[in-house]
Order: sequence, then C-alpha cells, then structure tokens
Amino acid sequence: MTATIDSDQPQLHFTDAPGVRLAHFEWHAERRGQGPTVWLVHATGFHGRVWDQAVRRLPADRHVIAIEQRCHGRSAPVPFDSWRRFGDDQVAQIDACGLRGAIGVGHSMGAHALVQAASRRPGAFRRLILVDPVMAPPEAYRQPPVPLGQLHPAAQRKNRFDSPQAMVERFADRAPYAVFQRDALVDYCTHGLRPADDGNGWQLCCAPEHEGQVYPIARNMAETYDLVHALDIPVLVVRARPMDPAIKPWDPLGSPTWPGLAAEFRHGRDLPFADKTHFLPMEDPALMAELIEGEIAALDKG
Repeated sequence: MTATIDSDQPQLHFTDAPGVRLAHFEWHAERRGQGPTVWLVHATGFHGRVWDQAVRRLPADRHVIAIEQRCHGRSAPVPFDSWRRFGDDQVAQIDACGLRGAIGVGHSMGAHALVQAASRRPGAFRRLILVDPVMAPPEAYRQPPVPLGQLHPAAQRKNRFDSPQAMVERFADRAPYAVFQRDALVDYCTHGLRPADDGNGWQLCCAPEHEGQVYPIARNMAETYDLVHALDIPVLVVRARPMDPAIKPWDPLGSPTWPGLAAEFRHGRDLPFADKTHFLPMEDPALMAELIEGEIAALDKG
C-alpha cells in the first residue's frame, strides 16, 4: 500500500487487490486506533471526496477513510460482471487497512457493497449507517438475473468538460445536482474529473459506460438477504422520500430502498426523512455528520 501526502488534504493511498488497484483517502492518520474509524463508501458515479463536507463537520481529530470503488475516482477502471466485485474489492481494502471496530457508512450502491464486506469481515465494524441503500424486497433477488450488457441511460451522459468550474456551472441548476449543497457540488466536480485522454479538457473519472453498467445488474445477487441476516451489529437504515411515480421515466431523487429493509437486520433501525432526497450526503452534509456522531455516541454508551 502506497501513499501520497499533501499537508492540506487527506492522504491518498492505493491498495493492490487481486486484479485491480484501489484508492482510498484518509483523514487524520495519526489518530488510527485512538477511537473508531469512520469508513465511507460512495454511490455509483461518485468518488471518495464527495464526503468532504460531511468530514469537515466531524470533530477535527476524527479518523476517517473514504474508499473509491473500482471504475470510480482514482481506482482502476477494471471491468465487473456483478455487484459482488464491489464487495470483494472492499474486503481487500478492509484487510489492507487492518480495519477493526469501525463505523461503516455507505450510500446507495456503496451501502450494498458495505453490507457485503461487513458480513464477510466480522469485527471490522461495530455499527453501520446505510444511506438510501439500493436494496429491493427479497423476492426481487429470486427473479432470473438481468442479462449482462444492458446499459442504463447514464451511459449517455456528458463526459467532457472544459474545466471543473464549467461542470459546476452546467450542473448547478440541473437535477439531481441542484439539491447538492454548493460546496459539495464543487467537491464532486473538482475531484470527479481527470485530464482527458487526448489532452483536451477534462473527462469523468467514472466513465459513463461504467456507470451505465452498474444499475441494470442491481438485483443479480441471490445471496443479498443471506448477507443481511448474517450481520450481528446495529444497522441504521436512512431512507429519503419515496419516489414520485409522476416523474418519468423515473424519479432520481426518490428512495430506492425497500421500506421493510431495516426489519430484516438482526439489529436494524429505520430512519426515514420525508424532506430529504436520495443524495442526502451531498444535500445535507451537516445532517450526515450528525448521524455519524450519533452512532459514535451510541458506542460510547456501550
């Protein structure tokens, strides 16, 4: 595992996992082992630095690690055929970091991957926060798998920008980005672009074709609820407002989480927010930090 260090930024580390090089960011490395680590897992199409505004609202000495999943951020764009690969990668990152007794926080698809990893690495986490996880009712995972090769419309999204600022200006008034807190939108754009391959402008770190491959295979994991039932730690399921069926072809701001999910965990709690959207970590970083600190306080109470 290697690291690059900038005194004004979190440390960027790389883990060489089987078949893929994975990145993660670390805040306050000097605090390792001196309190619970906060382990952050982003959603499809995002990256580790979308958590910056929430991290800034945590206590200044909180040890935090934000991972980047394959095909996202600075992690390698290695092909995948199942959401299991995201769980496999996270297990490798957990092992590389020697993670024990952490607070795990996952958003959307990242929450699904976090459940996978926590189930396979007992002891790595003491509590989980799942923010609007993409987890359907149990019967959905008993259906025939979706054939590989299908693409979500996200595969057609714009991939080239003149600058990060141009991306901010383009997205500021567009759904779903218009709900982002302004600094969170700037973080998303600043850290979500890399120099274009041809040297002209900037392109997305998460290529649209990779983002478009993730969504169609969401329910192609028959063992999803076996993993849910295996967890023997407290799990807080945070849900955004329900999807609005009047928004066609689908409501990107509504919750993809089955309302009965929390009850499937041995120690699950359901926390719905009727006034928040699926993008809660970027929409309301202060609330996100409050939820994290609440779970850490619960640890202190024993």
